This record gives sequence, C-alpha cells and structure tokens, in this order.
Amino acid sequence: MAHLNRLTSIRSLSRASQISSIRSSWSRAISSPTSRAYSAASGANEAKASSHSVKLFTALGAAAAGAVFWSQMPANKQAECEAPSKKEEKKVNKTAEADQKRKLEGLTKDSPMRLRMEAYNKRLQAEITAAIEKLDGEGKFKVDRWNRVEGGDGISMVLQDGKVFEKAGVGVSVVYGMLPPAAIAQMRARHPNIGDSKEAMPFFATGISCVMHPHNPNAPTVHFNYRYFELGSVDGGEPISWWFGGGCDLTPAILYEEDAVHFHRVIKDACDKHDPRYYKDFKKWCDEYFYIPHRGERRGIGGIFFDDLDDKSQDELFAFVQTCGNAFLDQYVPIMERRKDMPFTADDKHWQQLRRGRYVEFNLVYDRGTKFGLLTPGARIESILMTMPLTARWEYMQEPDLKAHGKLLEILRAPKDWIPL
Repeated sequence: MAHLNRLTSIRSLSRASQISSIRSSWSRAISSPTSRAYSAASGANEAKASSHSVKLFTALGAAAAGAVFWSQMPANKQAECEAPSKKEEKKVNKTAEADQKRKLEGLTKDSPMRLRMEAYNKRLQAEITAAIEKLDGEGKFKVDRWNRVEGGDGISMVLQDGKVFEKAGVGVSVVYGMLPPAAIAQMRARHPNIGDSKEAMPFFATGISCVMHPHNPNAPTVHFNYRYFELGSVDGGEPISWWFGGGCDLTPAILYEEDAVHFHRVIKDACDKHDPRYYKDFKKWCDEYFYIPHRGERRGIGGIFFDDLDDKSQDELFAFVQTCGNAFLDQYVPIMERRKDMPFTADDKHWQQLRRGRYVEFNLVYDRGTKFGLLTPGARIESILMTMPLTARWEYMQEPDLKAHGKLLEILRAPKDWIPL
C-alpha cells in the first residue's frame, strides 16, 4: 500500500489484453461478500464490486503517492500510468496552489477536508515516530522529504537496525493529479454522483501508513494505514466525490492471546465510539483481505479494514479516522513493552524468519498497492519495498513445530473473534 518525483495519471485502459490476467486475479482476491464498498446504501448498491473508486487510489495513491505503506488498498482492475499533458498539469497546479495559499493563511475547522486530513497525517506521523524512538531507546528515524512539482509532497521516515526494531517505517503522502475519462468511468459504478465526463478530472489523495518489524520474535509486526481520496475539486473548490479508507492489523510470530485481545479491544473501542457496526464488519473484511490463497492462511491475526467509506458526513468520518489513528500507540506500545526484552531461543528466531517469509509473500504476490507500485513507471522502488523486513527465510518442505506454534497456525487458517461481538 510509491512516491514518484513526477506526476502520474491513469491512462485509458487500451492494453486490456496485456493486463487481463492481473485484473482477473485481483478480482478473485476481493470476490468475498465483505470485500464490498461499505456504505448505508441499498442492498443493490451493496452488491456491487468493491473499490471501483479505490483502484484509482491504489494507482495514484499507492503508486504515485507512496502506497509503499498502503498495503491494504483493494483494486479489482489495473490501469497504466503516464505523465499528464501540459493542460492537465496547469489544472492540477491551480488546485494545489489554492490549497498552498490556504495552508499559509492557517487552517480552521472549515478548511477543506483534504487539508485537514493532510495536517492530521503529518501530526500523527510526528507523534508516532517520537514515541517509537523513545521505545527503541537507540534507533533514530531517517527523514526522507520529497516534493512534487505538480502539487503535493511526502515524508518517509524509516528507523533501521535499532535496539528494539529491525525496521520501522511511517510515511505520509499528499498527491494532486488528473484522472482521465476511462478511469472516471470505472469509479462511477461505486459513486453514482460522478457524472459521465469526457475530460480528465482533478483528484487528491493523502494517507499515512506504518509498518514495524521488531527484532524479538516474541514481539509482533504491526501495520496500519488511514487515507482520504477526493475527485473533482477544481481550483481548490468542493469535490464531486470523496471517501475514506484504512485499517490496522497485527502479525505475531509467537502467539500471545492476551496481546491479540488487547490489540483488538483497543480498536473495537475506537470503532464503537462512532458506529456499532464498524468493528464487526471491518474485522471480517480485514480477515478476508489478508488471506494468502497459496498457503491457505492469513498473514496475521487481523484487526480492521475499510474502504470507500462515505456513509456519514465528512466531519463524522474524519473523527472516526482520527480516533483509529490516535489509538495506534495504545494498541501497540503496551504489547511491545511486554515483549521487547523477553528471552528467546535460536528456534524462536528461526520461526520468526519463516513467518516473515509469509509476510513477504503476501506483500509481493497479493498486496495490490505493492504490485501496482512495481508496475508504475518512475516509481520509487525503495519506498515501495520499505514494508519488507530486513531479513526473512524460506525453507523447502519446512515442517512447523505444531506443539509450539499449532495454535497460531489454527488461527491463521480459521480467524478467531478475539472480542465478543
């Protein structure tokens, strides 16, 4: 769920024959009932395939805007990318310039949502990296700032070879671009308020994402991302359509059920503050998304996942996303404090490396943000692959120790409800 130094936009899907196999595999990956756009719409609308909108966010938010971390974004079709025309660049710059002026004047509660979400993402990134540096005790985040001529910027922050964390990354991306008619038409099935445009339309995407891989095999890997997308804001005006997406998930090598319960309880409490449906629906969606078909197991023990969220007002959903983002440190730091200094054996470390191999398999084979980023011209490969652990292992015909890890494997094959629903 990569940063580009130049703007990319989705081109007409004329080379369908060359990408049909990829489309087919992605469509199968999200064919389950909960992989549908989440809203309060009628049953007919609920039956439509998910993320006709998010596929564009994957392309322009994942590939063009640092979806190196945005590992959970669904996309059931793929589109190619190319640089925009000079006319399109001019349109994008007008919107970006209008927003830059607003930021210089100071944001208020009445500022456009795109600017408030951007500001929140950058503030949350600073809070999380400061807390993680304190937890690590030695490691420091390397700060990689980037700007886009066409509008937008990003900050990739990576801690590597620390005392506690082998690798930890927190990234923020802000991208302005132009969406061509072919891509707009795909989105219309999910967002009927989008008109039948014969011309390119401006879009905006911003997100914050995080992946952390600890040294100690008793301590779990964690991932989260929260994002916002809008379409059709001309010269900084109101968008035609908008939505939120995101989620969080935990990937332990050694299962401690109290850690799983804690992680899920914190995010359930966050969801319950906004809608009693959210945790149940989004937990199921998360379990289905992180499935590795060729292994018959999930990547981890779940969390929540949601996309195309536009069933309430912008302010209500922004509040929900903030509650989830603010919950991250409460979800993860207590677990790390319990596990980071625990003794472990060579066998424990060996098992961690094998489980990381599964993590890599999911990210490279099934994760839509990573796949699209690698296929996008001009992508920043370092950013796309930042989610990967420094070390992993694959062994031929490896037989796990079922006495030590059988319970974890059972849950990876049949997800468990950690919190009463």
